[in-house]
Amino acid sequence: MVRTLVSLKLRLLRNGLRRSPERLVGYIIGSAFGLLVTAGITAGLLLLDDRTAAADAAAVLTAALTVCWAALPLFLFSGDESADPTRLTMLPLRPRPMVAGTLLGALIGPGPILGLLLLTGAAAGATGGPASIAAAVVGVPLTLVTLLTLSRAVAAANARLLSSRRGKDFAIFGGLLFAVLTQLGNLGMQSALRSPGTGVDLSPVRPYAAVLRWIPPVSSLDAVRTAADGDWPLALLQLALTGALLAALLRWWLRSLTTLMVSHDASTQVATVGTRSGRAWRLLPDNRTGAALQRHLRYAWREPRAKAAIFTSIGMTGVFCALSVVQGWSSVYVLVMGGLMLGLQSINLFGMDGSAFWMVAQTLATRQDARQELRGRAAAVLLYAVPVLLVLGPVLAAATGQWDALAPALGITLGALGAGVGLGVLLSVLLPYAMPVDASPMRSAAPGQSGVVLLNTFGAMLGVALLTLPLGGVLLWFVLADLPTWPLLPLGLAYGAGLAVLGLHLAARRLPSRVPEILAHAIER
Repeated sequence: MVRTLVSLKLRLLRNGLRRSPERLVGYIIGSAFGLLVTAGITAGLLLLDDRTAAADAAAVLTAALTVCWAALPLFLFSGDESADPTRLTMLPLRPRPMVAGTLLGALIGPGPILGLLLLTGAAAGATGGPASIAAAVVGVPLTLVTLLTLSRAVAAANARLLSSRRGKDFAIFGGLLFAVLTQLGNLGMQSALRSPGTGVDLSPVRPYAAVLRWIPPVSSLDAVRTAADGDWPLALLQLALTGALLAALLRWWLRSLTTLMVSHDASTQVATVGTRSGRAWRLLPDNRTGAALQRHLRYAWREPRAKAAIFTSIGMTGVFCALSVVQGWSSVYVLVMGGLMLGLQSINLFGMDGSAFWMVAQTLATRQDARQELRGRAAAVLLYAVPVLLVLGPVLAAATGQWDALAPALGITLGALGAGVGLGVLLSVLLPYAMPVDASPMRSAAPGQSGVVLLNTFGAMLGVALLTLPLGGVLLWFVLADLPTWPLLPLGLAYGAGLAVLGLHLAARRLPSRVPEILAHAIER
């Protein structure tokens, strides 16, 4: 069984790469980029002259790897078929061979190779004699196996949740939060390690390393430093701590697999609780526009990939604003990037419908029907984009102290948002593409449609930037003529609304004749 599970992991990896050339190219590029970054970090650890500083950096690095290996299964669970033990619950398998086979299969892939390279470099930087080399030979593999076991144990314990729609929603929000916290931690670490006189100073890391080196699996890697100092009993104790953690994780993993193999799946039970329409939906217009708006919002909330795109745009806007404040180049006009990113959410409005778009196509008989359908979908985008920008604007103005520039910044931002909505609606009709059914992050479109995705995205970004330039020219004229800039707020609002209405008008004229092609692209998912 162990050999079969390892062969299954190899077959899944090979067949996944053979599904499309885009997946293979992305896999190669991603692996090469990860190898370059890992090699750079490893070289930096090896070039440190101070062995104590190298050991402190190795402890912090191992702790960061532990957090990543424990958290990533919660966000990328659906991207690795071998991490889902529920796919094997109907087979007559025993949990213990499943643990051994899955653990050996987890060693296959670029992730474990890059982790082994990082751990080896971290241990090599702290070595100082034959005793420390012997400790590294034991400690590095022990640390890597513990990290892999931790990852698989977390995935098995949360398999039921992560394979459900709520689990995918959690992955979206959790992944976004994890990315934001990682970026904030990166900024904090850079500011702490940067010294004006000597460049990089690792002394701020020492208090954290003094605590982390006693926490497994960091303790097994720090045993290299302890053995180099001549304290063999303490090094053996550190290795034993990681060994005890590995045994506990294997027991937890085995218990989770046993529970999955013998317990029923609640997702197969028929739900008895009905759904009711909320009061908020009653405020929408009682026509096709209101129905399209409600349907688009419901699809956006229930479709994991659509939800990921929306919250990624909102999160990246917030991160970009935070970076501008932290790094000292802040300006309230950074908000314009938020208008651009949120406006681009109107691209590919029919992609999330999939083959169900045929029900919409049956009722698109006239331009009036097309106009109401597009108006409802565009209004759904504005319904969450405008409040986000109105909240971020005052927050960014308070952080920068540029309250006098808030009104013109909001004007240009709303103009960019309107331009993005108008252009996105038009591109949704002229250049449609399907969203893939699977949630793999390697695929942003159905096979054969990647070129259309790139043309939509980069073409829309360039088009919105060009359409927003007139507002920037008006702002420059106001500043040079020493005129008040607050009139740019209503001017930008009117300009953006005009571009949105123009895009809706042009798209509605073409939609009835483009319905068959949009439906053909939707079925390709």
